[in-house]
Amino acid sequence: MLSFRRSYIFLYNLFQFCGHTWILANTIARFLTFGQDALADTFYSVGFMMSLCQLLSILELFHIADGIEKARLLPRFIQVMEKNGLLMVIILLEEIQSKPVVCVQFFFWNILDLLRYPHELLCVTDTPSTSMLWIRYSVWIAVYILSVANEGVTVYQTLVYLGQTASHSASTHLPILLRLYLPLLALGEKKPSDRSAFLTLL
Repeated sequence: MLSFRRSYIFLYNLFQFCGHTWILANTIARFLTFGQDALADTFYSVGFMMSLCQLLSILELFHIADGIEKARLLPRFIQVMEKNGLLMVIILLEEIQSKPVVCVQFFFWNILDLLRYPHELLCVTDTPSTSMLWIRYSVWIAVYILSVANEGVTVYQTLVYLGQTASHSASTHLPILLRLYLPLLALGEKKPSDRSAFLTLL
């Protein structure tokens, strides 16, 4: 049973790592090939994989509840729901999908996850890395601040768009939900909850 649980969590983290690596590589390759024109259709090229990775991240809540992953449930719950909520808004509003801010947001999300999942893989294989954990406490914080700022810009642009298209079928409730979403930006992602492991490695 222990071997099955470990194999499962290893494959989950590996899939997330490979998925986000593909998204980041695809985004960078398109930008280097097409320049700024690639920003407008980033969602159409990587949106499915991003949606799949974020949808599967809901499983992490069950991982924590079942004890497979050692982390705090409430911060992870807010983090997962925050990302999936914003992604759902982007999916519903096609006019927002082509905005450069969406491409930038995908880039930041990928960086954040690529700073986390390699460490999770190393922990599953009982080979934790001090340098990898240090990166999560340094580079991660800077990227997260930029990600939160960009999420705020995304929400603002969405609110502006909804205000200009009052006849939109979804414009009745979305502005209220988006305004409620803003306070979650400061609560969504906490520092990694494996501080004890970090101190142990030191």
